[in-house]
Amino acid sequence: MKRLVAWLYAPVFLLGFVGWGLWQPDALVWVFATALAVSFLTEHWLPYEPQWNRSLGDRRRDTFHALVNESLNALGLLILPWLTGLLAFEGIWPSGWPMWAQLLLAIVLADAGITLMHYASHRVAPLWRLHAVHHSVQRLYGFNGLMKHPLHQILEATAGLLPLILLGISVEVAQLLALAIAIQLLLQHANVDMRLGPLRWVFAWAPVHRFHHMKYGRAGDVNFGLFFNLWDWLLGTAFYREAYRMGPGDLGIGSRPDFPLAYAAQLREPFMPVRYSQEPPLPDALR
Repeated sequence: MKRLVAWLYAPVFLLGFVGWGLWQPDALVWVFATALAVSFLTEHWLPYEPQWNRSLGDRRRDTFHALVNESLNALGLLILPWLTGLLAFEGIWPSGWPMWAQLLLAIVLADAGITLMHYASHRVAPLWRLHAVHHSVQRLYGFNGLMKHPLHQILEATAGLLPLILLGISVEVAQLLALAIAIQLLLQHANVDMRLGPLRWVFAWAPVHRFHHMKYGRAGDVNFGLFFNLWDWLLGTAFYREAYRMGPGDLGIGSRPDFPLAYAAQLREPFMPVRYSQEPPLPDALR
């Protein structure tokens, strides 16, 4: 049973909950709440790394991150009609397409913008200082996808949504896009022992994305895609090593073992003086 779930989990989770959202667009909050519960239950039933299910005193902090960042997303959806009315070029968005096709187009375009902002956040120092909050985690589980500095959350959302706003995306499609992103973030960071097979070359799910959280300096500058690995193939940053099993000692920011753990301290951290220590050596198996 567990073997079957391991193979089916990721595609069924994504298609199932996004499909539910398309079917019942007025119940998106309940769809996401159910997805969150399923993710946490599966992490305990079929964990990739059992130690990552144990709190490191981070649950309260991660909850604060999630509440603040999801509130920012909700605020963005509230002001979307005003923004599209102000900025959109009329008649470009294919509003006559079926809703699923509009959502797929929105996912592809948003994925490109968010991925490029993510890539830049590993190359531009001020952006990295904000993004480092996300990389400071010492365990990977579903909530990690929502653990971001709110300023970086705004930058990523702008990079992903501004092109869609200019094209005149509707509120209904934007709401479904927000759900799809939240579902994908759960899959991307889930502590679930999922199997992907050939899908690992297409989708940026947890077995692929875990390598992005390696603490070994530039070795973690791989697999930037949110939904798809296409952008990493184009950027030359795609990486996967099936034989290497990521563990608790592989995560974090190697040059910042002293990175603050508390929520308020993490909000201040990008604006504080910092001293970097020497990077830990890259394991031979990852060379």
